[in-house]
Amino acid sequence: METIVPLYYKQFFDLLASVSAPTSDVMQRLFFLIVIITGLYVIVWLFRRINQFTNIYVQPHVKADLMRTSFEYLECHSYKFFSNNFAGSLVRRINRLDRSFETLADQIHYVYLPFIVTFPIIIVILFLRHWLLGVVFTVWFFVFLVTQYAITVWKQKYNIMLAAKDSETTGVLSDSISNITTVKSFAGEAKEYSMVHTITEELRCLRFKTWTIDEWINTVQGALFIVVEIGLLYTAVFLWQRGIVTIGDFALIQAYIIRAFERVWYLGQTVRKSYEALAEAHEMVEILDTPHEVRDRPRAKKLTVSKGEIEFQSVSFNFNETRSILKGFDLHIKGGEKVALVGPSGAGKTTITKLLFRFYDVTAGVISIDGTHIAMVTQESLRHMISLVPQEPILFHRTLMENIRYGRFDASDKEVEDAAKKAHCHEFISQLPEGYNTYVGERGIKLSGGERQRVAIARAILKNAPILVLDEATSSLDSESEMLIQDALSVLMEGKTVIVIAHRLSTIMKMDRIIVMEGGAITAQGTHTELLEKGGVYKKLWEIQAGGFIR
Repeated sequence: METIVPLYYKQFFDLLASVSAPTSDVMQRLFFLIVIITGLYVIVWLFRRINQFTNIYVQPHVKADLMRTSFEYLECHSYKFFSNNFAGSLVRRINRLDRSFETLADQIHYVYLPFIVTFPIIIVILFLRHWLLGVVFTVWFFVFLVTQYAITVWKQKYNIMLAAKDSETTGVLSDSISNITTVKSFAGEAKEYSMVHTITEELRCLRFKTWTIDEWINTVQGALFIVVEIGLLYTAVFLWQRGIVTIGDFALIQAYIIRAFERVWYLGQTVRKSYEALAEAHEMVEILDTPHEVRDRPRAKKLTVSKGEIEFQSVSFNFNETRSILKGFDLHIKGGEKVALVGPSGAGKTTITKLLFRFYDVTAGVISIDGTHIAMVTQESLRHMISLVPQEPILFHRTLMENIRYGRFDASDKEVEDAAKKAHCHEFISQLPEGYNTYVGERGIKLSGGERQRVAIARAILKNAPILVLDEATSSLDSESEMLIQDALSVLMEGKTVIVIAHRLSTIMKMDRIIVMEGGAITAQGTHTELLEKGGVYKKLWEIQAGGFIR
């Protein structure tokens, strides 16, 4: 519609130029043209409002779906993936993908589609007025388009570098802030500032380079616009001098030049912004294109556990091509058996539990529960059957009620409180002003280490899974709390298969079996008494801990 309006302006000005005095017939024709022009502007306005309201309705829905889909896919990546990526950087990538979609959607909606519709009409009309006008404008446009595209593609490598550096900067900032206790404990503020200063300086240099390129492009574009403006006006004067075009044609040409320049200018800006948006989305798109390392097999079934028997058969596991953790590892744990894993750091104790959860897939061999290969069942059902109390529990920045209920999402408030009482954290929770509705802070920073540990134990009690993994679950408790928790854990372990990763050997003396590991292999196993009689690594560790580290 907008491209039609100048045609009526041409008639309007031609009519004005053709008469020496305003007659009633001329005035009637002029008012008729004004009514048509007004009607066209009203129609344009209505279409714009409909277009805008449609966009307002559609775009938020698509953005929400995009963020949900991105998060859902991201969550399904393996434990290894999250170990290798900054949490802050991943959040930044999701946000940038969301922002990039909004940018591209707006550009398509408000720039590309109107350009595709209106620009060919402008060129056709200029050719219809005179072929020379059309040729001048078309040649200029294609020179502009090719130049713009070539420069934008060349600049894209800097856009990608800038986006990657921006993600890296966010990751460094997030890492430093989330570890603020360590920073302050070691007076590391200057060290962290130095790191942030270095990376932000690199980010500044990249921004300066990309923005400088943009400004030079704008400078060249402005010069090209001046050239074609003068060229078209000169051509129009040349044609008017020969009686080929009229005063109305001048108005028509000028209107189209203004509109075309506006479209082309925004097109040039938009093409660059589109490439920048694609560069910003590039990292997240790569993640969405990356297959999940640990996936449910086709037709994977739900795991059901009756006895809780666990077996590792010739299991090998490599973190990478050069680092082998387990090789031909065999271990059989009977249903209901309480087993402790001990050994020096790097022996493979924690790796065994992570493989049991299927945080990683084994390089070779089979891990089975009640005779069912865990790779043949859904990850969700597998993890529903195993409770974990980690050595350093990290809580959500949510209420205590929500954090404990994470053990079983459909648990009632009373069930949550019962679990808290068994874990001996009801006492400190009830003393808080907000009680179970108290927010614990990011990663549970508002609670002490012992309180976080007891919340994690309450979560495991509530889950009540047939298999229980304890990674030194009482390591952060004082002596009085430890005695209470040991009693609670004894009740919790009744009828369950239990794997305890032990650092303090005094906590595992009553285990059915203690397995000593070194270098990813079992070197000894037996009860506490049997292992002391055999000597070896276990006896050495026991003597060190029994004798104390400070003499």
